[in-house]
Amino acid sequence: MAVVVRAGSGPLGWLGVFAAGIGVLVPGLTGRRIGVLAGAALFIVATAVVAYARRKRYAALIRSAARAGKHDVLQDRAVAVRNWRRGHRWWLLLAFLAALGSAFAVPAAGGMLLAGCGAGLRLKAAWLGRRERDGNALLWVRVDWLDGRGGRPAGKAVKAYRSTGIAAGDAAPGGARRRTAELV
Repeated sequence: MAVVVRAGSGPLGWLGVFAAGIGVLVPGLTGRRIGVLAGAALFIVATAVVAYARRKRYAALIRSAARAGKHDVLQDRAVAVRNWRRGHRWWLLLAFLAALGSAFAVPAAGGMLLAGCGAGLRLKAAWLGRRERDGNALLWVRVDWLDGRGGRPAGKAVKAYRSTGIAAGDAAPGGARRRTAELV
């Protein structure tokens, strides 16, 4: 489940960094200094809002997590990330273009806002990872409860999370790629 949350953090963060970098090159209506300062404020606010949004819903779903049954369909990490990115690619492109377009008014602010959303998703996934480590179980969302684009892990359709052992699947707590133990 943290995999779905974390899936958007990479593209949003990197597209935001690129849009902010390109946006700094444009003088804009407000000037670069004001644009970068406004962008820094937007980055901080977006990070906080995205990281703390819907935490009560996530916590309630985590408390009601049931053991995954034999007939529950759960996705591997790579499949969940691929589905989320394919389902949201046009939204990501539109957000990137909007961040670039906003650079003509307020340089770098739109890109920093986009990067702040990516950082907030990464923080939310880390919070979920801590909850998974504390409970010593990975949390999953049934595939049929996700929306058509592979997202909304705390949406209306999600009735409860499923849990498995910490070693199940190819994801580590928090949605990161599982690192195999190195030979000593």
